[in-house]
Amino acid sequence: MSSERILDHISSPADLRELDDRQLAELSSEIRDLLVNTVSKTGGHLAPNLGVVELTLGLHRALDCPTDKIIWDVGHQSYVHKLITGRQDGFDTLRQYGGVCGFPKRSESPYDTFDTGHASNSLSVALGLAEAREARGGHENIVAVIGDGSMTGGMAFEALNHIGHQGTPLVIILNDNEMSIAQNVGALASYLARVRLDPRYNRLRDDVETALGKTKLGAAMVAAGEAAKESVKQLLVPGMLFEELGLKYVGPIDGHDVRAVQSAVARAIKIDGPVIVHAVTRKGAGYSHAEENPDAFHGVSPFSVDTGKTNSSSGPMSYTEAFSTSLIAEAERDERIVAITAAMPSGTGLDRFAERFPKRFFDVGIAEQHAVGFAAGLALGGRVPVVAIYSTFMQRAYDQLIMDVALQNLHVVFCLDRAGLVGEDGPTHHGVFDLTYLRSIPNLMVMAPADEAELANMLHTALAADGPVAIRYPRGRGVGVELPEEPIVLEAGHAEIRRRGSDVVFLAVGRMVGVAEGAADLLADEDVAASVVNMRWVKPIDLETVSWAASNHRLLVTIEENTGLGGMGSGVLEGLADLDATIPVLRLAVPDCFVTHGAMSRLLSDVGLDAATAKGAVLGRLLGLEKSDSPQTIEEPSHGATPGRRHPR
Repeated sequence: MSSERILDHISSPADLRELDDRQLAELSSEIRDLLVNTVSKTGGHLAPNLGVVELTLGLHRALDCPTDKIIWDVGHQSYVHKLITGRQDGFDTLRQYGGVCGFPKRSESPYDTFDTGHASNSLSVALGLAEAREARGGHENIVAVIGDGSMTGGMAFEALNHIGHQGTPLVIILNDNEMSIAQNVGALASYLARVRLDPRYNRLRDDVETALGKTKLGAAMVAAGEAAKESVKQLLVPGMLFEELGLKYVGPIDGHDVRAVQSAVARAIKIDGPVIVHAVTRKGAGYSHAEENPDAFHGVSPFSVDTGKTNSSSGPMSYTEAFSTSLIAEAERDERIVAITAAMPSGTGLDRFAERFPKRFFDVGIAEQHAVGFAAGLALGGRVPVVAIYSTFMQRAYDQLIMDVALQNLHVVFCLDRAGLVGEDGPTHHGVFDLTYLRSIPNLMVMAPADEAELANMLHTALAADGPVAIRYPRGRGVGVELPEEPIVLEAGHAEIRRRGSDVVFLAVGRMVGVAEGAADLLADEDVAASVVNMRWVKPIDLETVSWAASNHRLLVTIEENTGLGGMGSGVLEGLADLDATIPVLRLAVPDCFVTHGAMSRLLSDVGLDAATAKGAVLGRLLGLEKSDSPQTIEEPSHGATPGRRHPR
């Protein structure tokens, strides 16, 4: 075994139990080397996984998976888990199309209990699994692994409250690395820091309660009443926050000590009730560049192992950079503007805003619902809040969008980064539902820019508005246009006709404007003349332009990087119905499915949102129109033939 990697002999977690301390240390080092070298090529979540190597090994040594169940909160820290559960051979395909997913995926392995990708839900899922086990008389252990950053999410607090009330046996591993993506904020982070750093806690945790009963002071307290005893416990015993909620507390332990983790988990699963094991880890452990800059290495593009520098190529600024630059310029002119994010200052570009206007920037932690409610209060108080959150995470605050902001027509600007497909992070992170869920909300206006300059103009327009406005824009680089020195206010509900043709008209929005222009070029080679309209506004829809499009073309094509259900294309169809206009319509959009992970070019091709596929779809539809000039009889559907038939449940 000494001449080969120990990792090569680990085909399941059971193999870990045969290793001694020296071998465990060597295995940890091998795993870290593999993580660094793989992610340097594929990109991915490096720092979180480097921080949980020993924690994962100790956890699996204490459990019997897949009989026992592990729920990884967010799931971006599950690479080590994947390596020791039979996925070493394909690990070089991490996050690649058809390869190993960067998050737990039930269809990938029986060891992956739950598909995760968003934060703070692991405790709820774990309790549900534990209650189901109790109901059928099972004996498997249920463990949730949650970071201290995810513990700032409201759903985690709701689950803790319920877990303590139910008293159902399960184990929570609190992976405390002081980070979510950026540095954690808030009172809970401060509390955990006190628990983590105070040396009294390690010394007193196991003996303070016994000591209270043995000393004269303790005996007097017991005699005086339980309340006094509890008061002293709260001063001396760590984890009292969790104890008061009804959970037994173990820790803090060294999360980089395999044996310590194994021992703590082994003790915890024997306790008849819920237990929280507080493990202190270091994000990025074992790779100096990630240790020094864990924020940058949380989710990283391919990079040089030696220097830690990403292999970035020169090109246009990203939409995130365009937003950041434009917002800072707007805030220079208007002191009422404040910015809010939910634990993603760098990902949304607000880190630069925070440096320039520290008193006008708020990072609320992983708490999107609170972010929107907080913004409502700021708007009510005369500020102009800009809430910058990824599209897929804004879904978590849908009720607040409706009730706290739109219902009261408050002036809050929502800037949704990572809208549309996002590539290698896959289905949990694709932002393909926002146009649908935003369109349904009264008072809310919705825009999507075709380029960086238009993003600047849309931000300026949104800040000048009276009520709530949402702007959604994609991940990655723009098209290469310069930002305007003086942005303009765009007229609400007015589209831009970019090209005129007589056969087909593309009504496109956002990044798909460029795709429509590319498809129009390809169609020209087939003697098909296409108009291209940059719709700009998804709500309100430009009905005047829709009417023009329907009256002057043979085929109307809507194209959007959003689900086809309820998005911009649906809005155009609604407009055509209101206008009583008749024209064949082809809708190009993300299909009604969860799109896998992979390179953006491959995903866009798969869902039919690249220029070549769009051209083929248009030619096919035009050919169909030529063949269907004569009326056709369509038979009655068979499912309507039996009156009173009941739908199966």
